[in-house]
Amino acid sequence: MVCGAFAPPEVDLLRCSTCATPWHSPCLSDPPALADAAGWSCPDCSGSGGGAAPAPAAGGGEIVAAIRAIEADATLSDQEKARRRQKLLAGSAPAAEEDEDEDDGDGAGDDVLDIVGRSFSCVFCFKLPDRPVATPCGHNFCLKCFQKWTHSGKKTCGKCRAHIPPKMAQQPRINLALVAAIRMAKMSKKDNSEGSSSASYQYIRNDDKPDKAYRTERAKRAGKANASSGQIFVTIAPDHFGPILAENDQKRKLGVRVGETWEDRLECRQWGAHFPHIAGIAGQSTYGAQSVALSGGYEDDEDHGEWFLYTGSGGRDLSGNKRTNKEQSSDQKFEKMNAALRISCMKGYPVRVVRSHKEKRSSYAPESGLRYDGIYRIEKCWRKIGIQGEFKVCRYLFVRCDNEPAPWTSDDHGDHPRPLPKIAELQDATDITERKGRPSWDYDEKEGWKWIVPPPISRKPLMTGVSQSDKHVQRRGKNAQMSVAERLLKEFACSICQEVSKEPLTTPCAHNFCKTCLLGAYDSQYSMRERSRGGRTLRAQKIVKKCPSCPTDICDFLVNPQINREMMALIESLQQKAVEEGVDANECGNDSDLEENDGGLANEDDASLNEDEKDRAKDRKTKCQVKNSDVNADDHG
Repeated sequence: MVCGAFAPPEVDLLRCSTCATPWHSPCLSDPPALADAAGWSCPDCSGSGGGAAPAPAAGGGEIVAAIRAIEADATLSDQEKARRRQKLLAGSAPAAEEDEDEDDGDGAGDDVLDIVGRSFSCVFCFKLPDRPVATPCGHNFCLKCFQKWTHSGKKTCGKCRAHIPPKMAQQPRINLALVAAIRMAKMSKKDNSEGSSSASYQYIRNDDKPDKAYRTERAKRAGKANASSGQIFVTIAPDHFGPILAENDQKRKLGVRVGETWEDRLECRQWGAHFPHIAGIAGQSTYGAQSVALSGGYEDDEDHGEWFLYTGSGGRDLSGNKRTNKEQSSDQKFEKMNAALRISCMKGYPVRVVRSHKEKRSSYAPESGLRYDGIYRIEKCWRKIGIQGEFKVCRYLFVRCDNEPAPWTSDDHGDHPRPLPKIAELQDATDITERKGRPSWDYDEKEGWKWIVPPPISRKPLMTGVSQSDKHVQRRGKNAQMSVAERLLKEFACSICQEVSKEPLTTPCAHNFCKTCLLGAYDSQYSMRERSRGGRTLRAQKIVKKCPSCPTDICDFLVNPQINREMMALIESLQQKAVEEGVDANECGNDSDLEENDGGLANEDDASLNEDEKDRAKDRKTKCQVKNSDVNADDHG
């Protein structure tokens, strides 16, 4: 606020009709009547004085006239008007002339990050969304901004006031397509500014999976429950601490990268991220823990992405033929796997973390299967009474410390040391254990996160099993030849037709589809089913329509689906950018290319072409000649 005072959210806000600055009504000596609020001008613009902010250096009448000229310009968007008003009130050069120079050329010189920044912004903070959440009405928010909005009791969109589904308000899902797009745009900006190609992080999808864990016909008939685990594709010991590097990956020479996903625990085991089939903790009670899996086994778990509270194992009765039991029957103790986690806490060992889709309460869980989310470190551990209220459970505070960015962020760099969060339950905790001294895995200003103390010596032999009959997984060379705009367009592919979305729809479960594809998939289905029994009419039953990419019911969303206009504008801008880059790289080239390939561009005289092809060839040649003449003029100027 301009006044700089704190006020509760229920205090009325007045927005100036000239400069659009928000004011608290109690801060004004003479607040306007409700009927005059729409045309009210703040003290700075009206010149009446009494405002909390100092008057700008320039003349007040000139500023007011400039602001009204900006508001009257119908060609500007709301964000562009706000940006120009802000620059004008900050005492910058005249906004109109400055922006005309910036926009000269119709945005031809804009890079991909500028295009993404114009198309996407959080409705509340007006920045690129951090961990973006897209509502069914097609508006985008930061996860924290959205949660702050919904936790304050709001049940409608912050921009269009459309209704937000209650399930989405309670458990919003991060739109991973937007995360990948923003990250890629930031990396392209960084590469251009540095003038050299920096290391890009390869996020492995499930396109090129390794061999299945169950390969024999006998195993396939028996099902995965009795299937063999398959071979281990990485050359690490079962008690290997820390990340799995490229030198341990004889198959792909990549290592296990953050964001890699697997269908089930068997495939995850094959790549060494988490070896146990069922257990959530991999470790040894006198040696330490190497990895954990977040799969929603305990109600006490809290997942906040970069840090989470993890509940230990044990304390449940699994005697007889019980495979699972949700009820605590005894206290958990720091023994067995819990002791292994405690040792990793005291020594500061790195712990690999795998998240499972079974963790339904977390916004950071994958859509399906399992995902490797990088290295974490246990900072504290303690015991407290569990949610069930009778028995104690072991608790661990995990904090992320990896050199690669997390899958849910748009950052182009890894983690930096962060302060520990405040844990309220520590006030009533017992058996608190904190690390003393420097951890074995720590941060170095030059090299990032690394082993400060040499890792513990393995107690088990290496497991190698790369056979000659394995299919060699290769990185696709096609992606290396694609421009940044084309790679970004791939992130917005429809999950049904696998092409760039046309009129994109974003479901409450954060999946993107073409409008025609999604509605076409349910054309033959009704939303309600009429029921009757014995001549009596019963209440109509809603038909469940599952999302094509997950089991979420989207029946209510399909009643009135709203196109994600911001995503649609971004896709159109990227397509135009890709066309421009394609003309520059593939069609025009330089003068020598024109001389060597004279027939390639001057083929409008080719008798084998029809009239349309001749016209297109002629247009390409004319465009390239104009571009090259402009380049020559600049060189000689």
